[in-house]
Amino acid sequence: MTGRRSLGRRFGWLWAAYAVSSFGTRLAFDAFAMIAILVLDAGTAQVALLASAGLAVGAVAAVSLGPWVERRRKRPVMVAMDLVRCAALLSVPAAFALGALGFTQLLVVSVVVAAADITFGAASGAYLKALVPPEDLLVANGRLESTTWTATMLGPPLGGAAVGLFGPLLTVVADAVSYLLSAVGLRAIGPSDRDEPRPVRTGEAPRLRAGDLLDGWRFILADPVLRRLFFNTVLVSGLIMAASPPLAVLMLGPLGFAPWQYGLAFALPCVGGLIGSRLSRPLVARFGQRTVMLTAGTLRACWSVGLAFVGPGPAGLVLVVVLELGLITSMGVFNPVYATYRLAQTPTDRVARTLSAWSVSSKASVAAMTGLWGVLAGLTGPRTAIAVAGFLLLATPLLLPRGRRWAGREAVVGVPAE
Repeated sequence: MTGRRSLGRRFGWLWAAYAVSSFGTRLAFDAFAMIAILVLDAGTAQVALLASAGLAVGAVAAVSLGPWVERRRKRPVMVAMDLVRCAALLSVPAAFALGALGFTQLLVVSVVVAAADITFGAASGAYLKALVPPEDLLVANGRLESTTWTATMLGPPLGGAAVGLFGPLLTVVADAVSYLLSAVGLRAIGPSDRDEPRPVRTGEAPRLRAGDLLDGWRFILADPVLRRLFFNTVLVSGLIMAASPPLAVLMLGPLGFAPWQYGLAFALPCVGGLIGSRLSRPLVARFGQRTVMLTAGTLRACWSVGLAFVGPGPAGLVLVVVLELGLITSMGVFNPVYATYRLAQTPTDRVARTLSAWSVSSKASVAAMTGLWGVLAGLTGPRTAIAVAGFLLLATPLLLPRGRRWAGREAVVGVPAE
C-alpha cells in the first residue's frame, strides 16, 4: 500500500474523538492510585483494592449493558458514556475542593468509569462496523491501534511531569475534559441515521432477559475460531498485566532503577506498536490473515519470560526496552487483524453483546490474575512471579486457531481467504 487510504470525514471525526480520549486516559495513568496515596494517605491494601475491585465490579456492572446497547443506535450511546465518564471524573476534584473527597468516592468513580469504558467499547465496535466498508475495516483498526500506542508512549511521561508540577488532580481534570471533547467530536459526525439504521424492535416493550446477558458468550463459544481467539487473548492480556506490578517492584526496588528510567523502559518501546499497526494490512495482503494472526500471536508470547532475568544498570534497562519492543511490535500487528476478523465474523445485531462479553471477560481476568500474582510475588518474590507468567505465556499460542477451523472463512481485506 503506497498511498494513504481515505476513510471519509465521518471516520475522521471518530478517529479524532478516539485520539483525544485515549490521550487523556493515558495522561491520567495511575492518577487514582496517586490521589489515594498522596491526598488520602491510603495504604498498600487500599491502593490494590482500588486497582482491582474497581475494574472487577465495573466489569460485572457492564454485563447487563451489552443487550441494552444492542437495542439502540450506537453513536448516542458512545456520547452518553463519554459524558458519564466526564461527570464521574469531575466529581473527584469537585469533592476535593469542598473538602469531602474520600476513598469510597474514588472506588465508586473507578467502578462507574470501568463500566462506561466497557459499554463505550462495545458500542464503538458496532458503530465502526456500520460506518466503514468491510474492505476498510483493517485500515480503520490499524489507525486506531496506532493511536493507542502513540497515546501510551506520550501520555504517561507527560502525565508524570504534570503530576510533579501540579498534582494528580489536574490530570483527572484533563481526562474528564478529553471525554467531553470526544463527545463533541462524535456529535460532529452528523445525524445518526446517515451511518447506522435504527435497530429493529418488536411491538413489545424491550425487556432484559437472563438469556440476553449470556448471549455474547454463547456466540463466542459456539464459533470454533472466535472461541480459541477469545481464550487466547483473555489469557495473554491477563498474564501480561499480572506480571506488571511484580516487575515494577523488582525494577524500582532491588534493581534500583529511578522512576524516570522505569517510565522510559515502557514508553520508548511503544514505537513498536506504531510500526506493527502500520504493517498489519500489508502483511495480511501478502501472507493472509491466518498466517499473520498465527505468527504475530505466537511472537507476542515469546518475550515476557526474558523479563525475569533483568539485571541492574544500563544493560538491564536495555534488555527491558528490547523485550518490550518485541512484545509491543507483535501486539501492534496482531491486534488490528484479530479485531477486524472478530468484527467481520460477528453479525451486526450481536456485535455489542459479543464485544461487551469479550471485554468483561478480559477485564475480570486481568483483575483476578493481578491479585493472584500479587500473592504469588509475596510468597516467592517478584522475579519468580514474573518467570511463572512468562513461561505460561509460552503455552498460549496453542490456543490460537489453525488448520481446518479456518475452512470457509472470508477474507477481511480483499485478499483471497486461506
